[in-house]
Amino acid sequence: MEGYKTIIQNIKPELDKVISFLEKELSRVRTGRATPSLVEDVVVECFGQKFPLKQLAAISTSEPKQILIQPWDRSYIEGIVHALEKTGTGANPIVDKEVIRINLPPLSEEYRKNLIRIISEKEEQACKTIRKWREEAWSEIQEKTKQGEIREDDKFRAKDELQKLVDEYNEKIEELDEKKKKEILE
Repeated sequence: MEGYKTIIQNIKPELDKVISFLEKELSRVRTGRATPSLVEDVVVECFGQKFPLKQLAAISTSEPKQILIQPWDRSYIEGIVHALEKTGTGANPIVDKEVIRINLPPLSEEYRKNLIRIISEKEEQACKTIRKWREEAWSEIQEKTKQGEIREDDKFRAKDELQKLVDEYNEKIEELDEKKKKEILE
């Protein structure tokens, strides 16, 4: 394999991580639809220790605007409710015997605009990270060209292939961004 191709192949896993991270971050952004990912990582204090909610309860959605939380133990309920009230999602947890229900309020226009701004910031962060990896790979290619490990004409082929890869990942970011914005505006 030519030297520059190895460099380009080596950044692919890093670019995949950027996409995975963005997907996870966007899944936490509330849309009009209830989803366990909105609350599963909320940190709950129980018995002097901190746990993500998903370690203390089963989380499901019974209706499009309702999240059900079933703690593994009744003693967790108070800590879970307290943690949920501090999240700032505007959701009021309601204790119903052994289950905690969260009815998501409708999204106000102002809240939707704020969510879209947050999504745009996350998109920009992802694009910035992709650019950082592109610059790193390009620097390495130029360095190896100076050292004679990569031929001059291969350097330009490498630049084109690198840009093509970056464009591919930027397109994925754009698709994720558009999909999430569409969910918010529904």
